[in-house]
Amino acid sequence: MRTIQRERDQGQTSPHADRPDRRLAQPFSGWNHDRMTKSIDNFIQVSGLEDYEKYIRRGAFLAQSKAAFVPGRERSDGLILKDDERHYLDLEESPRRIDKFNQPWRLYAVVGLCSLGAAVQGWDESAVNGAQIYYIDALGLTGYDGWIGLVNSAPYLCCAFSCWLNYPLNKLLDRRGVIFVTCLISSLTCFGQAFPQTWQQLFAARFLLGFGIGPKSATIPIYAAESAPSNIRGALVMMWQMWTAFGIMCGYISGVALANVGDRNTSQCSVEAGNLLSFRCSLNWRLMLASPTILPLFVVAYVYTLPESPRWLLMKARQGNKKKYEEAFMSLCKLRHTKLQAGRDLFLIDHLLEGEEAIMQQQKPFSELFTLGRNRRALTASVITMFLQQFCGVNVTAYYSNTTLTQHAGYDPRAALLISMGFGIINFFFALPAVWTIDTFGRRNLLLSTFPFMALFQLLMVTAFALPSASPAQRVLVILGMYLFGAAYSPGEGPVPFVYSAESMPLYNRDFGMGIVTSVNWFWNFFIAITWPKFSSAFGASGAFAWYAGWCVVGFFMVLFLVPETKDMTLEELDQVFEKPTRDYVEYGVEEMKWFLGSLAGLFNGSMLS
Repeated sequence: MRTIQRERDQGQTSPHADRPDRRLAQPFSGWNHDRMTKSIDNFIQVSGLEDYEKYIRRGAFLAQSKAAFVPGRERSDGLILKDDERHYLDLEESPRRIDKFNQPWRLYAVVGLCSLGAAVQGWDESAVNGAQIYYIDALGLTGYDGWIGLVNSAPYLCCAFSCWLNYPLNKLLDRRGVIFVTCLISSLTCFGQAFPQTWQQLFAARFLLGFGIGPKSATIPIYAAESAPSNIRGALVMMWQMWTAFGIMCGYISGVALANVGDRNTSQCSVEAGNLLSFRCSLNWRLMLASPTILPLFVVAYVYTLPESPRWLLMKARQGNKKKYEEAFMSLCKLRHTKLQAGRDLFLIDHLLEGEEAIMQQQKPFSELFTLGRNRRALTASVITMFLQQFCGVNVTAYYSNTTLTQHAGYDPRAALLISMGFGIINFFFALPAVWTIDTFGRRNLLLSTFPFMALFQLLMVTAFALPSASPAQRVLVILGMYLFGAAYSPGEGPVPFVYSAESMPLYNRDFGMGIVTSVNWFWNFFIAITWPKFSSAFGASGAFAWYAGWCVVGFFMVLFLVPETKDMTLEELDQVFEKPTRDYVEYGVEEMKWFLGSLAGLFNGSMLS
């Protein structure tokens, strides 16, 4: 790695410099000053950005090498940096990680609005959790576990298919357009959930909600990744999952706040009276289901006040719309502190897109996701993290904590809602440390350090539900297991999968790859939601939680042997990581396990001797 970087900085020629895949992995490797100058001149002429030449020219040399403008060393071409430009470049490389978060407010506005879009799905997950306590009786679903699971899982069934629309929708509407349309659909369908008179109507409204969640879940992480600088990309892209957790918390809070609205909890409303669907008897659960309606409207109102993805604009420009070059540059100017940084990133992205086009012409990007070793291993690792996000069992709590607490632990509905709200608050606040640790401690390390605890706390739930129902010991252990599991899940398996998938996919396959892995995530989300009512009835809550505890153990070893680390790595380094045979991953995992067991044995022996 150091040899490659040294060759790039010194302008030495690499024998692989012109290979299309190397153009993505090693941009400008081996280019001398004359070749860089000709390339810059050609780009300025083609793009028509003569007015911004001084920024693009200096930025291009910075894109080739961070050492292009060494203080005190005069360049032969006379190019120099201004003091404020050097200041912001120094912040990018500062050893103090907090300095890297010194970014323009517009970048954080992009991430913030994307985060609101993410919160919608989390809010719906926990809103239906509280509402089902009441609508099961009202819609005549008591005793029909299969139909309950189908209604609750309807959006995620749709998402498993609607994620495949990610690629054509982005082609048609651009990044902001997809976010605008899907958030509008989310708002309308959430509002529509307030009016069903039958469970079939509620299923239809919730199924249509999936068209608002699926493509958005694949587009927002890409939009954030394409807008963010590389040195804090992980922290900003993970906002998708962190704010999904925020939405889950809001859903629980709204459930508590709206539980006593209307007359549902009075003797005037009952199954015997047959009036549970009347306005006064069903207002609470209808408002719970409709509560996520407002949040996506903020995204709809403000998304077009923010810059479009600069990479997307450049791709449009390269397809013939020359006006998009200036739009891309102005977009980057809003997302970076200086025009110099904008010119650097503009030139680099254009070069990467040129390399991507060369690969697209020579190869078949979709099929190569499954056949090319580098891509297949990246896809496999991404699918593993997405699959485990569901099969660790977190959404059992997100969707069914209230009914589980009332049916298996003897809590009344109000107490169940309050306990679930506590889980939602923990789920959000314990995700906050990952903003810092995901780019320092690492994606893989976060997973490996939290899966054992997730398994342990699921086993605590197993023990709790094996105790006599409503006993004091059971109630204490249920709450303890639920809350500790949320604290272990939130900084690890919560934020990592979407970040890992967005960055591990190669540039020329990112839209395809994200569509596939998000579809996998939503399919198993649907599977969990639809099977839990029957599953818990057949095996009991204790047996059902034991199943997911077992998957947490299996998940630890899947990550250990098949998921390499991606933190602080450029595209060049990721190519080298995923080009290694799977055998190397397994051998590395075995060595790690041997080291851990040896350290544990040494610690145990030392404590015995003392």
